[in-house]
Amino acid sequence: MTGRDELVRLTACAALELLKRGEVSPLDLVEAALARIEAVNPAVNAMVALAPERARGQARRLMAQRRKPEDERGWLAGLPLAVKDLNDLAGVRTTYGSPIFADNVPKRSDIMVERLEANDGIPIGMSNSPEFGAGANTFNEVYGETLNPWNTSLNAGGSSGGSAVALATGQVWLATGSDLGGSLRTPASFCSVVGLRPSPGRVAAGPGEVRFDTLSVNGPMARTIEDTALMLDAMAGWHIEDPLSLEAPAVGFRETARRRQVPKRVAFSTDLGITPVAPETRAICRAAAERFADMGAVVEEACPDFHGVPHAFQTLRAVDYAATMKPLYDRHRDKLKPDVIWNIERGMALSIEEIGKALLRRGRLYGQIAEFFQTYDVLIAPAACTPPLDIKIRWVREVDGQSFENYVEWLKIASVITMTSCPSIAVPAGFTADGRPVGVQIVGRPRGEAALLSAAAAFEEATGLAKLTPIEPKKGPVATR
Repeated sequence: MTGRDELVRLTACAALELLKRGEVSPLDLVEAALARIEAVNPAVNAMVALAPERARGQARRLMAQRRKPEDERGWLAGLPLAVKDLNDLAGVRTTYGSPIFADNVPKRSDIMVERLEANDGIPIGMSNSPEFGAGANTFNEVYGETLNPWNTSLNAGGSSGGSAVALATGQVWLATGSDLGGSLRTPASFCSVVGLRPSPGRVAAGPGEVRFDTLSVNGPMARTIEDTALMLDAMAGWHIEDPLSLEAPAVGFRETARRRQVPKRVAFSTDLGITPVAPETRAICRAAAERFADMGAVVEEACPDFHGVPHAFQTLRAVDYAATMKPLYDRHRDKLKPDVIWNIERGMALSIEEIGKALLRRGRLYGQIAEFFQTYDVLIAPAACTPPLDIKIRWVREVDGQSFENYVEWLKIASVITMTSCPSIAVPAGFTADGRPVGVQIVGRPRGEAALLSAAAAFEEATGLAKLTPIEPKKGPVATR
């Protein structure tokens, strides 16, 4: 049998093949993951509420069903995974990073988690998140800070920082993430892993009162494109409780990703015309676009007009916060962190005119997007405007000599893509001179996850960067060559 250390270094797809051949069992993988978490998690604090007996029980149940015909088995066949601590996992402490919910143990899992378990995924525990996902640096008063494994003096991004770090260090093969203004793409960029923000409805959300939200989505995170596509297969599909949910495609996303289809026309922008970007990040983004040119694509510097979209995003984001979190604000304002309070109060102060203008701007943007993707197959831009910074820098105040007014503003390069409803995947693209990871986001046509994953897989193969993870957590710059 393959040793535990060897198992955690396999891709999810490679581990899946061993499972299907009976060379390893789901319990073998659970024990390998738990051993790896024990060995490396103290250095990075990515996994925060483990559920070992729950995971072992699920593994044994799957092993008892191993005679089931292959076409009746789930996509994941017993692969362990991490669930972000914003998504309920039945019977497991789920805090949303808030001391208000420090002792919360939900009775029902989120729809997304239910679907992953129905597809034979095994949640092994929760990954760390900032309070209610607010802030692109993963820390909270319940569990503390999550550190970047490439250099543990740096932050891991947020709000899916725990998931990104767990993947980069080999604690799990797959992890869930969520994304409102870059919460999935920023940590993927900062930790040199993959994170896909899918189209609204691609992954069914809920249950809950907010059933028509098209800004916040759940999505898959992994170390490779093919692994990410596999997890999307296990997450995707229509659900009666989500009115926006989409049917699963006839051809699986993993199968499409394997085709590695190079797009014919690629647009790229180093700043989308709306934000300062660190010089090294700009250079790495440009080099990523040139990779597509080397593969035969026509590459042009172009992007839609995002003027006014960052302000519209902040307005609609604030509306969501005010609508969903005012009850907590009324009862527990003293226990909320300042960033959350700021979001809620901003939403409460908005006028009907401001909200209307934001909705109209988003509508015009979609018209521009539809026209743009008549010409181009994908759009390439940085996934974040800066490489990871010191862990104590709670949010980025300045990049390339330009200042940001609030903690949401530095995420413009990601949040304007949120407003398009297009799928966007953050992919490792390189490293700065001092060894800090940089990712690019590749944006696809509306509901175009299949072609997007295929293009991203071609790019990943050209760079070879997926082979660098998992890593051992390290203080100080890490050699990447």
